[in-house]
Amino acid sequence: MRGILRIIIATAALCPAYVSQAISFEGTEAAAVRVEAGASTGLEGVYVIPATAGVTIVAEAGSASSQVTVSRFSNLGGAYGEPIAFSREGATVKFAASAGDMGYIVEESGRQTAFWVVDYSQHTFEAGALGFAAEQDCDRATLTFSGKAAEIPYYSINGRRLVLSRELEVENSTLRYDEGSFGYVQGNTSETLQAINGGTINVSAPLCNTIFTLTGDRFLRAWGREESVHSDTYTAVAVAAESRATQSVRENDNEQGSDNMDGLGGSAPCEIHFEACVSDAAIFREWQISRDPDFGIPELTFNELDFDYTFTENGTTYVRFVANNNDGTCEYAGETYSIFIGESKLLIPNAFSPQGSPGVNDEWKVSYKSLVRYECHIFNRLGKELFSSTDPGQGWDGKYGGKFVPAGVYFYVITAEGADGVKYKRSGDINIINYKQGSTSSGGGEATE
Repeated sequence: MRGILRIIIATAALCPAYVSQAISFEGTEAAAVRVEAGASTGLEGVYVIPATAGVTIVAEAGSASSQVTVSRFSNLGGAYGEPIAFSREGATVKFAASAGDMGYIVEESGRQTAFWVVDYSQHTFEAGALGFAAEQDCDRATLTFSGKAAEIPYYSINGRRLVLSRELEVENSTLRYDEGSFGYVQGNTSETLQAINGGTINVSAPLCNTIFTLTGDRFLRAWGREESVHSDTYTAVAVAAESRATQSVRENDNEQGSDNMDGLGGSAPCEIHFEACVSDAAIFREWQISRDPDFGIPELTFNELDFDYTFTENGTTYVRFVANNNDGTCEYAGETYSIFIGESKLLIPNAFSPQGSPGVNDEWKVSYKSLVRYECHIFNRLGKELFSSTDPGQGWDGKYGGKFVPAGVYFYVITAEGADGVKYKRSGDINIINYKQGSTSSGGGEATE
């Protein structure tokens, strides 16, 4: 293809991701590492070589007879480029690499190809000591670094300053929440840094004691010369936790549900199991229970990670888990659980048919909600007690001594107290209807409140 310059660079087999077949450099001790440059830079690519001294850049023209010029440019951009000498043998164009970092433009028949060459010897990664800053943040760990890993700049055809990422790797251990085991498990993590400026490194704060390892950089890695430095043991200060609440469900078909209520709570007594798991640095741990959503003054506190609590008071109660590290500099405040207990209700039926259709009105049960105290007694017409219970979910099956009592009228006495403080004293008749004796009544009975 005539009139289009083809630039050829030697490949580095050990790092194919960065290397193109387009350009070659003669006299380098290791193959060039090619980094893609964005289309807006006007550059075909950025090439990093160990050093530029004694290096020859080779470009292959599209035609042995085409007109070729070569120029170089600095941070001022291609508009300020200056011509440089080159040699040519047919389509092969060669010219000496300038000292240090430099941009180059090879023009053939009016078509320009620009690229930037980095002299790595001027940006060498040096693995100095890795330590810790005196002050540590709860979210970010601050490391100190005495080595060298500064930014590697390059410049677009218009003189715009850009930076190559060194792809430095900072590795350490940390904890991660595992939902399956409801706990924190240790694993390794890493962060990639573009460069290290000012001698400090900020990474995510680990949740366990760990050793940091800094490895660099991508260019040494490509040339098989990667270096690493290790820190002493870092003491974790960051705090993390997870919490959950599980409500016990009563299978009472005569207990009324919640009124327009989402989430936890409903009918008292409401039993909920609270549990939490924490990271290593969470020394202070506390569950707080309050009627105030801002937890100004918690009514109750529990230091156990898990506990059971029964809610018996009408209205909304708030529960949350908090944790702090040893000196209180890092804290965690978890999700606030809202537990709503509805107003109490008590409805009492006046008839049932224990020997009628199975499963249809064959047991006498009150209909209720949020009763925290309950006592029921049932008598026959002679005043003999046939049944008693302190559980509103329990009904009477119409038996005494294992046998059905005769159809007729019986009497109940109920005392109860609701979560809202309402006290109930009820007494009345219970009509037992025996279908097998020819009754045609539906037997449903009315409920009295």
